Amino acid sequence: MKVTTDDLMIPGTNALTLPLHSGTPPRYLVRRMIKLSGYISKVLIDSYGTLEFLKRLSDPLWFQAFGYVLGFDWHSSGVTTVVMSVLKQSVLPESHGISITGG
Repeated sequence: MKVTTDDLMIPGTNALTLPLHSGTPPRYLVRRMIKLSGYISKVLIDSYGTLEFLKRLSDPLWFQAFGYVLGFDWHSSGVTTVVMSVLKQSVLPESHGISITGG
């Protein structure tokens, strides 16, 4: 059965309902995500600037898509935690000009 965006929409709103997942991502995947996110972040910052990179990260749909591009295919729970953890490890002041903190 194919699930579409319309299936996930809450009627009368602009909100989606997404299922929760349990468990943790495999370590091999996290290592790959760290490496890939560092390269992608560097290209985005060099091409569009730090402010645009931060604007994109703050867009929930772009952020979700970024998680998919990095290989994190869980479509809801864990995306924010995992992607931000990965970015904290890959976006470094000496190479990117900014750092990700918190968590």
